[in-house]
Amino acid sequence: MLKTFKNTEDGILVRLLKWIALRILPTSVCNWLGVLLYGSKYRLSLGTVRLGNLRRVTPISRVYGCDRGQPVDRYYIENYLANCSSDIHGHVLEIADAHYTKCYGGNRVTKSDVLHVKEGNPEATIVADISSAHQIPSDTFDCIILTQTLQFIYDFRAAIETLFRILKPGGVVLVTFPGISQRNHEEEKGFGGSWYWSFNSNSARRLFEEVFPAANVRIEAHGNVLSAIAFLHGLATEELRQKELDHYDPNYQVLIAVRAVKPASEG
Repeated sequence: MLKTFKNTEDGILVRLLKWIALRILPTSVCNWLGVLLYGSKYRLSLGTVRLGNLRRVTPISRVYGCDRGQPVDRYYIENYLANCSSDIHGHVLEIADAHYTKCYGGNRVTKSDVLHVKEGNPEATIVADISSAHQIPSDTFDCIILTQTLQFIYDFRAAIETLFRILKPGGVVLVTFPGISQRNHEEEKGFGGSWYWSFNSNSARRLFEEVFPAANVRIEAHGNVLSAIAFLHGLATEELRQKELDHYDPNYQVLIAVRAVKPASEG
């Protein structure tokens, strides 16, 4: 029956029924019927949108939803790293801790290093600023995992050049950084700096192709208007459906991910 209505949308009968419905049914029922018939194509009338618990000027969580469950960006990050898990092998470098190295590298990892920008991190095996890490030898790592870090580095171009230099020939860097996101000042203090930059898939491609061959750079982005709203408010992954999380709208990039490979040889 619904299909019949959709296929005859321009028919006289349908227009008549819509006219009658708008005048005798409550607005909430008309909206429900509109969404039922036309899905996401149905436009709610001005003044009929109900924001409910989201009608507030402070977020539901100021820590990205960590206090409610899995943050929305972590859903995208972890799916990305799972899809790239075969890249995580040999000698691996990760930032702040080795959580993702262990989780997605498993027994493919022969050596694990952790880089932190300042002293005091018990997991750190290297203390350095990635934008000027001259103490790290060139051609060292088979894989570098750099999640949600580039936005804290003022000289991010120098950081990308360092990533290229310290990768072994044929090595892979897996990078993620936020698009649409809230900020957490306490987190910034932990990184020893400030949140300087925001990126999108276009700027990410330009930046990495300045250092890596264009054919060796793969960019992907994740998010949509609903997951962006959820992430800004600090809702957790568990509060959205998988199909809502997985739908991608390039106008609402919550996470940008980069896979860049250092050429195996000068040739």
